[in-house]
Amino acid sequence: MKYMGQALSLARLALGQASPNPAVGAVVIKKGTVVGQGYTQPPGSHHAEVLALKQAGEAARGGVMYVTLEPCAHYGRTPPCTEAIISAGIRGVHMAMLDPNPVVSGRGKGELEQKGIKTYLGEDAEAAREINEAYIKFITTGLPFVTAKFAISLDGKIATRKGNSRWISGPESRKYVHCLRYTSDAIMAGANTVIADDPHLTTRCSGGKGGTTHKQPLRVIVDGEGRTPLTARVFKEPGETLLALGRAAKAKEKAAFTRAGAEILELPAAESRVDLGKLLEALGKRQITSVMVEGGGILLGSLFDQGLVDKVIAFIAPVIIGGAEAKTAVAGRGVDQVAESFRLEGLKAEKLGDDLMVSGYVAAKGGRRCLPGL
Repeated sequence: MKYMGQALSLARLALGQASPNPAVGAVVIKKGTVVGQGYTQPPGSHHAEVLALKQAGEAARGGVMYVTLEPCAHYGRTPPCTEAIISAGIRGVHMAMLDPNPVVSGRGKGELEQKGIKTYLGEDAEAAREINEAYIKFITTGLPFVTAKFAISLDGKIATRKGNSRWISGPESRKYVHCLRYTSDAIMAGANTVIADDPHLTTRCSGGKGGTTHKQPLRVIVDGEGRTPLTARVFKEPGETLLALGRAAKAKEKAAFTRAGAEILELPAAESRVDLGKLLEALGKRQITSVMVEGGGILLGSLFDQGLVDKVIAFIAPVIIGGAEAKTAVAGRGVDQVAESFRLEGLKAEKLGDDLMVSGYVAAKGGRRCLPGL
């Protein structure tokens, strides 16, 4: 494996625990041998570069570092990584991409060069950007990266006409969804989905480390009228649940939901609908960098109608459900002309058991969606 490829593999291990920091991997090489490696720890702990240097010890002097993101050059929760690299005597740094954070961008590279350390930029940049696609959007816009996830039959249905949906996708797909949840800061679902399916909305994935994770993403229930049952599973699971209402909550109602285990976020809007744009802004202020939306069709339709979806991950099962009244994955207003359809770019397809997983980025109407760094 190439050294940058090894650093990228390490960076992926940080997904799900590093947010709101970027997921970074670093490798220190001396005379063709890996002498140190590391990946970003939870906020307040060591960055990838520092861990790799600590592991390398004196062997780092005169060595070369491969890192998936430009080293930071400012004081945050921890001292600058550039200081650690300079002090360790590293002679060269290969970085996949610059940090889009305006506080860092180009500064880390510049400081290293000023100390006579050679820098190299751009190796495996596309893979590095994909790992940190949520961080890139968040750090440049203050808004979370929104992924629409759904499982559909071959004829585009998410449930039968009677509402039955278990299980359209196969076990391999469902297992992978838990890994997607693990790497997301928040999972969002509509009240109808909670009422109909009573989902757990938790992750049973360990990020490749073995065992079951103790870290759970924030559960966000979009509920304009406050119809979510107090007995819903989402209130009983480990982790936090945020109930977004489209109106002001009554005192007794707020007290009841609080006792059930929910935090109330009031976002009054026309016809008691939740203002999704303001909801995403509120999540950004909580340093939520990524949101995976798991339905239902009304919520996904509203997000698409408002141009708020960044990425789509669809699991397509080889079954036909049929029925004019059977539910589809994306409802909402939709478009009038096929030419106005939301189109996906950067498409990827992968087989998971009998299912096909298709993913891609939503292009802006009339041209490519210009997500920073993508």
